[in-house]
Amino acid sequence: MSEDAKTILKEIEELKRSVREIQLTLENETNRNIKIIAEGHLDLSRKLDEALKVENERELLLIRINSLEAEIKKLKERIERIA
Repeated sequence: MSEDAKTILKEIEELKRSVREIQLTLENETNRNIKIIAEGHLDLSRKLDEALKVENERELLLIRINSLEAEIKKLKERIERIA
């Protein structure tokens, strides 16, 4: 086997080793970290949904309070006219 062929085979083996290391890093670290981040985002999404639900209920209660205040004001005016 010529020296050029030996050099090429040696470089190919080094490339294979490097590719294996990259694949292992992707499988063991990067993919695991992506999964952890995704789970964190899911938790944040759930918390946001809960917060928005509370905020929506708050808005509905404020609307109801405003409506009741307006009715009370009307009732007071009617009572003042009658009395």
